[in-house]
Amino acid sequence: MGEFPSDAAAALTAAEAACGPIELEEISDRRGSAVWRASGPRGVVGIKLGTGEAAEVTAREASVLDRLPGYTVTVGRFDGGVWFVTPWLAGPSTWDVFRPVRKGEGGRNEALAAAVALCRAVAELHADGWVHGDLQPQHGIHTDDGVRLLDFAWSRKLGSTPWRAFDGAMIHLTAPELAARIINGPQPVGTTQTADVHALAGTLWTCVTGRWPLDYEAAGLVGNAPVEEKRKAIAHRAVPLTTALPWPSLQARLRYVLLAAPDDRPTAAELTELVRAADA
Repeated sequence: MGEFPSDAAAALTAAEAACGPIELEEISDRRGSAVWRASGPRGVVGIKLGTGEAAEVTAREASVLDRLPGYTVTVGRFDGGVWFVTPWLAGPSTWDVFRPVRKGEGGRNEALAAAVALCRAVAELHADGWVHGDLQPQHGIHTDDGVRLLDFAWSRKLGSTPWRAFDGAMIHLTAPELAARIINGPQPVGTTQTADVHALAGTLWTCVTGRWPLDYEAAGLVGNAPVEEKRKAIAHRAVPLTTALPWPSLQARLRYVLLAAPDDRPTAAELTELVRAADA
């Protein structure tokens, strides 16, 4: 953890305008992207800083937040990159809600309701003409006002592709057809709502089991295998799903989605109803 960069002081000014005098807590800092939590007497906001190659990604995410209904953002540049300030989303992630399930301590009714709410949030995003592009177990926050999504760096409005190249977000949740497009091109590769649904099902599978859906060892890929090797195996559907089924009723529905061809995959709205019908 490091010091807040002095040349990004305008971000602190924006945070104080929303919250009053603030206290800072660094949440994460990796690959040029740092997130800080700024708390004050009038509220809490998140500050995201992007430097180096992450500056363009941060600017892109701020642009998405500025266009999404229900989100607000203040953005600026500094000598080292790009910053934005946005209200902090208070609540557990989907991963957090499923913790009792993974520990065998019950909580299935709450987890199933959270899964339905996450699917509904993605369905609403899709209905508004957006693709998220990087759904993961911690990218849905269950607030008092419903599920809000995080990390829109690889999001796009249908009909636009706001990046020069795309090499995939979370490899373990990448749909086979998207992996194949990344390998074969041409660039820029566009994320899709269909690939979102695959990642959404994989996210819920991971929340249930505590493991990524794919059994790399069964495919002869050791844990440290290069991402390129994993992507090629995923593109060829050469990696089976893990076999642990602690929640068969829910996982049977997710398995169907994860194994389906793109044209046979349900929409996010349809997955919402499939998940709702699972036994708790």
